[in-house]
Amino acid sequence: MPSRMNRRTLLKDSLAATAAGALAWHAAAEGMLAEDAPPDGPATAPADALPTGRIGKLQISRIVLGGNLLTHYTHSRDLQYVYKLAAHYNTDEKILETLALAEQHGVNTLSMHNPPHPMSLLKKYRQQGGKIQWIICPTAVVEDHMEAYTAEVKELLDAGCEAIYLWGVTSDRLVSQKRIDLLAKAVEVAKDLGVPSGVGCHDLRVVEQCEQNKVPADFYIKTFHHHEYPSGPKPDQLRGPTSEVPAYWCKDPRATMDVMKTVEKPWFAFKVMAAGAIPPKDAFAYAFNNGADHILAGMFDFEIAGDVEIAKAAIAGAATRERPWRS
Repeated sequence: MPSRMNRRTLLKDSLAATAAGALAWHAAAEGMLAEDAPPDGPATAPADALPTGRIGKLQISRIVLGGNLLTHYTHSRDLQYVYKLAAHYNTDEKILETLALAEQHGVNTLSMHNPPHPMSLLKKYRQQGGKIQWIICPTAVVEDHMEAYTAEVKELLDAGCEAIYLWGVTSDRLVSQKRIDLLAKAVEVAKDLGVPSGVGCHDLRVVEQCEQNKVPADFYIKTFHHHEYPSGPKPDQLRGPTSEVPAYWCKDPRATMDVMKTVEKPWFAFKVMAAGAIPPKDAFAYAFNNGADHILAGMFDFEIAGDVEIAKAAIAGAATRERPWRS
């Protein structure tokens, strides 16, 4: 007797097939490159491959898959339905498919914080053969004895995380509290465990204090976007480092450019699209032209192919940028 087929099973089978196909593509491509490589050197990347930069031993695509859509943490301003809509769309199956599509298009790294369920999906994707690298920010409290934070970093590294950075919420708070000593301790935890260790932030003072106090961060993840969008802030509305209404996450893009020109460590710019308010073509060009070495971009599955092509064009168009590439 024929098996029953309905919309739910059809969708599930289609998603699984797409994700499996993308993973198979990755595995096949990897195998072909290995076969074609000369015995004394690595395989040559395709001429149109997404450019990468190096941090420590890691080769990282210049566009990195941002984590908010994967963790369902969307900045939706006062549009309350957007959070539920994103969570309804990005099911577990869709997230696995998104990771596979990112790899297929050359995005070899993702970055997010570490809620338990999304982390379980990253582990599942690895078990299925996925190779995308993880740059994760632990959310454990950072305090003098560092026990909880150290334990969380070790747990992430045991799970396969390739790089760690201090959560921007934490670093902003520590600098406001004048506890740059604790910030430095957090950076050293991951470094002592042998992986690249960075600092995330919204507040530009974090980068300034890290540089001034010679905190041994390997990279920075700092917000960066202009204010020329309809829901952007007016000059008299700029108060804290970030705001949901009016919506901004980089209070002073000009100051950010100026500070980062002096920084010799790699810079990952995030919130470059101001949580979806700035189109990718505008946002990516602005970030790369003005000094970012890598950008984090939250992308739904159907956006990945187009955004990667936009990123390639933006990187090529930034050939004469003032800040040297630092990775």
